[in-house]
Amino acid sequence: MKRTNLLSALLLGCLCGGSILAHAQSPESTIGGEQHLSVGGDINATYLGYGKRWLGGAGVSVDANMNHWLGVESEGNFTFYREAYNFHATTWLGGPRYQFNGLGSSYRFHPYAKFLVGVGEFSLGAYGHDNCFVMAPGAGVDYRVNERWRLRVVDFEYQDWPQFSFGPMQNFAITTGVRYNIR
Repeated sequence: MKRTNLLSALLLGCLCGGSILAHAQSPESTIGGEQHLSVGGDINATYLGYGKRWLGGAGVSVDANMNHWLGVESEGNFTFYREAYNFHATTWLGGPRYQFNGLGSSYRFHPYAKFLVGVGEFSLGAYGHDNCFVMAPGAGVDYRVNERWRLRVVDFEYQDWPQFSFGPMQNFAITTGVRYNIR
């Protein structure tokens, strides 16, 4: 296993493990009492800066809220639909997420902002692949269907790959999906 793949797997494991530990606390002993852990599936459209084309794909994510505003998000996204010459990208990212809840918990729309970092793998088809550090600021809106289910209405990410082999690359990703609250 390559070093970057090992580091990305370790990062994702730490984020998931830490979110489980944070979820294990009693709501009475923390501020807010709004802790929850959710898992989700997504579909995405990603504009690749190298090759200048849109690709479709799928992803998985884990969200852990420590209180009503602050949380941690980790995600894996795979772009493979409409690839040309077997060029596609995979990202493993994680980081803090801030949910804007100033309107009160009775509202169903929950906008958020996030800043994720991690590893991206860009497949160059028969020419090999490139593993890079990725930074991805983003924002989106979730819609609370009920206590267990949320729809990720839209999620935007600007992915910066500063160490890409052919010069810095910027990708744009738009995602939608569903979340199940494990609580």
